[in-house]
Amino acid sequence: MLQNLKVILDIQELDMKMIRLMRLKKERLKEIEHIDSLRQELQKQQVEKQDEIAELSRTISNQEDKITEIKERLKKLETKQNSVKKVDEFNALTHEMTTSERERIATEQITSDLIDKRNLEEEILGKIKESLEQSEESSRNLENEIKESIRLINLEGSDLKVSRDEMAKTAEPEVLRIYQRLLNNKKDRVVVPIENRTCSGCHIALTAQHENVVRKGERLTFCEHCSRIHYWQESAAIEGTAVATKRRRRKAAGV
Repeated sequence: MLQNLKVILDIQELDMKMIRLMRLKKERLKEIEHIDSLRQELQKQQVEKQDEIAELSRTISNQEDKITEIKERLKKLETKQNSVKKVDEFNALTHEMTTSERERIATEQITSDLIDKRNLEEEILGKIKESLEQSEESSRNLENEIKESIRLINLEGSDLKVSRDEMAKTAEPEVLRIYQRLLNNKKDRVVVPIENRTCSGCHIALTAQHENVVRKGERLTFCEHCSRIHYWQESAAIEGTAVATKRRRRKAAGV
């Protein structure tokens, strides 16, 4: 049975590489989404600020028209006042002119405040446009770098899949089917060794009886806690696999 796991272990190494590549690709795609989100937010701010400035301009224009109307009214009142003879009429016109003058001053102050506000908003708009231009330039470069990274990931993934598909042809079908079902469920290593009488997948202690069954390697043995397939990593049957090579490297490094 361990001989059947030998091919599965090598397939698993390829699957782990492909899973890591898929996760990396997902992270890189998220980076692009984040960049696009920031750009869209700046574009939204620009449009909103432009609309706000346009509305201020319309209000200012209305206020300026109102000022013009008041000034024309004052001229008419002044002309009319110059022609009246009665004191009561003169005083009434004076009162009306005073009221209109106050209205003119107040309207001009409001207009001046609106113009100041528009100038401030235009400065803010300028900064938003500048930020957007800088963002678009830097994001284009970063997007190109990320897209190139994704292209290389896709190439590497394609090569791994070809190797994996070829290797799968040599695996025992039933063992491969079980392995594939577990892999689809966990998206992680599902054929793992026992280390210090502990499942190296879920890290839960195992019984001595379970360990002995795994040592014999006469049948597939599943972890009673996480359902992963166990194997005895010192078995000669796994020599030559990628797992065995990694184990030798760890020993040589003193890990």
